[in-house]
Amino acid sequence: MPAAGLRRVRAMTPSAAPRLDGLRRWLWALPLALALVFVAAVLLWTRADEAKEREAERQSLIADALSTAQQLRARLADEQARLARLAAQLGPQHGLRDLRELEDGMAGVWLSVTLLDAANVPQDQYPARPLSRGDGALSLHLTATDPRRPGWTLVLRYDPERLLQRGVPWWLARRHDVQLVDSADQVVASLVNAPVRVGATGLRPSHRVQLDEVLAPDLMLELTLRDPTGSGLRPLALVLIAGFLPLSAWASWLLRRQLHRLQAAEAAWRTEAAWRAAIEDSALVGLRARDAQGRLLSVNRTFCEMVGWSAEELVGRAPPMPYWPPDAIDEVMQRSQRSLAGGAPREGYEARWRHRSGREIDVLVFESPLVDARGQQVGWLGTSLDITERKRLAEREARQVEAQAQAARLTMLGEIASTLAHELNQPLTAIASYNAGIVNSLRTLGVDDARVLGALQRLGEQAAQAGRVVQRIRQFLTRHEPQLEPAALNPVVHDACQLLAKELARREVQLDLQLATDLPAVEMDAVLIEQVVVNLLRNAADALTTQPPPRLVRIATRQAGGFVVVDVCDNGPGLGGRTAEQLTAPFYSTKPEGMGMGLAICRSIVEAHHGALDVGPATLGGARFSFSLPAMPDGEASTESHDG
Repeated sequence: MPAAGLRRVRAMTPSAAPRLDGLRRWLWALPLALALVFVAAVLLWTRADEAKEREAERQSLIADALSTAQQLRARLADEQARLARLAAQLGPQHGLRDLRELEDGMAGVWLSVTLLDAANVPQDQYPARPLSRGDGALSLHLTATDPRRPGWTLVLRYDPERLLQRGVPWWLARRHDVQLVDSADQVVASLVNAPVRVGATGLRPSHRVQLDEVLAPDLMLELTLRDPTGSGLRPLALVLIAGFLPLSAWASWLLRRQLHRLQAAEAAWRTEAAWRAAIEDSALVGLRARDAQGRLLSVNRTFCEMVGWSAEELVGRAPPMPYWPPDAIDEVMQRSQRSLAGGAPREGYEARWRHRSGREIDVLVFESPLVDARGQQVGWLGTSLDITERKRLAEREARQVEAQAQAARLTMLGEIASTLAHELNQPLTAIASYNAGIVNSLRTLGVDDARVLGALQRLGEQAAQAGRVVQRIRQFLTRHEPQLEPAALNPVVHDACQLLAKELARREVQLDLQLATDLPAVEMDAVLIEQVVVNLLRNAADALTTQPPPRLVRIATRQAGGFVVVDVCDNGPGLGGRTAEQLTAPFYSTKPEGMGMGLAICRSIVEAHHGALDVGPATLGGARFSFSLPAMPDGEASTESHDG
């Protein structure tokens, strides 16, 4: 299942799913609806285009009717003028046959000319026999008054069809059916073989115009368009309904069936995805799917909780991953490339990742091929098990075993040291006694050599100091509390430096003392604190053995809050990344001949004084060993600092 689809299934809210299903349920009808909209648009466009063409035809028909009526009016006006000329030429002694103008009229549209007297009695007529309806079309009349004989009138009968034939242009007669209609809607004349009955034109557009209000007040000129633009709506609608719409309906039915199948498959897929998501999220191991390039395709909830990043932040990410340790990116990248190339061990491998909070976690990773539905490998499926707590328990058990062994060794060493201290106490006491006897004997003999007496005196002091040191170490190893007394720290540091002065000079080590003045008093066992300073100073000198000159050791005292701090710094090779826990561990030593107990005893002594031992880099370039002791409140003790 693709990761994006799984994320959508998980992120889909209950209210969003029904709405989406409702939309998909009617999605099949979308093509049919679009087809109906398309058909309606075509029909509207066709109707609008036809209306536009019909309006243009109507305007052209009106213009042709007006033009034809104007031409017929002009022809009637000419015939009326010719009849007037004929009346003017007619005298009292002349007949109609004597007029030349009459022959010209008869060659045109005239049918007959009748002369009426004042009593409207015909006096003359041309031609002599009267015309009937069988002789031609219906006739119309024009009159003219004889000016020489008042009351006499010439009546002209003319043929309206001949008037139309001579007055209507041929091109207009080809486009229109031209008729003359009287006031009773009867066809008077027509240019077609079968006159069109008034009102029977059907869908053919027609237009009427008054022929002449004076000469022919009862005649109307009617033009009917012979070949109007055919309506395209009916055949187009038939084609659309008979062809396009059934095909669209059939396609919509097929789409509906396919959508139902898809919805059923999607419902099954969603159920399976939900089951898979529930199984993945309930798993106690982290699951991650990667493609061949290492891009994350899917992660489960346990994996997200393991690394502290959400699925939305991880899916789609390419290496390097945000949970890889920043200080080991290259190493983890190489191992990831080996795993993507199929080089991951079948028994799994351990890796160290980093949680989003910054803590490091140890995981055990197993990689297996990720195969798609076609059986082709598209990536890798990794199973991650958090073994941080298990490793921590194992390390804790190992440390406990080691601590028990160290405790046993310390107990044995304490017993040996206690025995040695007990055995050395008597020789040191004897040395001090013999030294005192020698001094008394020399004084009795009167020897007053200052050098000899001074050396013997220092020998006694050193023997007594050695006895005190042995005694305090014995008391410390036998769990006796240190003998704490208020004292100044600077004199103790100064005495420790004096003890190692010759050794430092032999090793060509320069000692720089920077002892702060006006330090508060410290409640301490001066002998034990002096041994701590001696040990730290000797370790610094040992670290400078392989260093080229100048070899420098700086001891400084300072006050930090409620503590007095002693810093022992050198310009040696440094700590090498080792921590205070490692350096002060029992039996841990950086020297080939070391026992690893010096710093451990120093730490125990300092902590017995309620202080702390710390290590770090020095400003001189080497290592810094510091220990702090609680300062006594002002007024409880008054000491004098000694800076040497």
